[in-house]
Amino acid sequence: MAKTVLVVDDDPTQRRLMQAAAEKQGFRARVVESGDKALQEASDPKNGVDVVLLDLVMPGISGMETLERLMERRPDLPVIVLTATGGIDTVVQAMRAGAIDFFVKPASPERIGISIRNALKLSDLRGEVKRLTKKSGGAMSFEDMIAGAPAMRGVVRLGQRAATSNIPILILGESGVGKEVIARCIQGASERSGKPFVTVNCGAIPENLVESILFGHEKGSFTGAHEKKLGKFVEADQGTLFLDEIGELPLDMQVKLLRVLQEGEVDAVGSRRPTKVDVRIISATNRDLAQQVQEGRFREDLYYRLNVFPIEIPSLRERREDLAPMVDHFIARFNAEEGKAVPGVSAEALAMIQAYDWPGNVRQLENAVFRAIVLSDGGMLKPEDFPQISGLVAAQSGSSSAPFAPAAGDAGDQPVTITGTDGELRSLEEIERDLIQYAIDHYSGHMSEVARRLGIGRSTLYRKVREYDLRVRDGEELDEAS
Repeated sequence: MAKTVLVVDDDPTQRRLMQAAAEKQGFRARVVESGDKALQEASDPKNGVDVVLLDLVMPGISGMETLERLMERRPDLPVIVLTATGGIDTVVQAMRAGAIDFFVKPASPERIGISIRNALKLSDLRGEVKRLTKKSGGAMSFEDMIAGAPAMRGVVRLGQRAATSNIPILILGESGVGKEVIARCIQGASERSGKPFVTVNCGAIPENLVESILFGHEKGSFTGAHEKKLGKFVEADQGTLFLDEIGELPLDMQVKLLRVLQEGEVDAVGSRRPTKVDVRIISATNRDLAQQVQEGRFREDLYYRLNVFPIEIPSLRERREDLAPMVDHFIARFNAEEGKAVPGVSAEALAMIQAYDWPGNVRQLENAVFRAIVLSDGGMLKPEDFPQISGLVAAQSGSSSAPFAPAAGDAGDQPVTITGTDGELRSLEEIERDLIQYAIDHYSGHMSEVARRLGIGRSTLYRKVREYDLRVRDGEELDEAS
């Protein structure tokens, strides 16, 4: 969405001129005539004011007093001051009070546009520095998350409760939903805030190096061990160890991990004595660990040790209310990283983004916005800036020109037909039921894989299986199989 500029000036002519200049540059403009109303509009971030153009000379509350009060309430809000005299002392005083730019009235639309864009760019840089500082310092909080959707409120409540203790947490969810972000927020809200936050992707470590990376090794303990190496557990001492994709951990390492969790000490490769560690464990997976336990690919005792406090993260398509603020967040972030000044996303592009199912979740959305920002000419992001999803949205909506629409006459070759014996389209419910049953049969009842392939959350899949009374395995109902 376009950024919002608040014009504060007691002169109606100046208000109209600056409003027109801001709107001509692609921004949304709101106008007020006094400092009192400016404070009402801009003090609360929820009102959506991104930049303030503030006249310094007004009746009632002066522009300088308004600026000082705004800086107390919203120190990160960029304020550009306007003056009719250009007195250097006044300008210096305003800049010391927190203003980031000024111009002398009357100013050209081009000058106003440049000032607004520079202010937004500086605001983006400040936000990115703040984000990175919190992330590196292990101090992210749930207030830093975009979690306004109803599906996420329960997640935040669970995370806040989990942060009050050192209980082991297992975060569940599809790939790309932001499991690490939740883990960082739990640490930031806990007594371990500011302590080390160490991440290990269990699926990305070569099997022969897992023990060394997790628990460390002594110099000369094996070929290539030229120096002593601290393991991730020791690195995370007093802080949090985030074990991502825990379902990928080899079975022999699962035994050693269980011992560390039970004893609170690690045995480095080649070491003669164990090292005590105080580590809070948060693990995450996009797999069905209970299914892996049944199949003998994950230890049952370790599963129960890790799954003390499970938190399931909904997919992005189950929290569409968060799409617009996420897009705004990524635009601000990549503007700062790439030195861009993209003002926002057009209504048409946002509608397309909200219509897409995002099987790759937040990570896919982040990458799509990044690509659009890099290739943008600096204006509002348009549907053509997202070529990787525009055709897919058309396909989802049933457009005849969609690139993935089945060719005429191919319906008989599909495992799930869309037309009945009378040649008319079947109901969406009937097609969905047959498609889910086909997927369950095709993947031999492995529900995690079925959910991933269908692009829905497991909780949604289980609900639909019960609603449609489907077979999970031959002759078995869901309750018997799970």
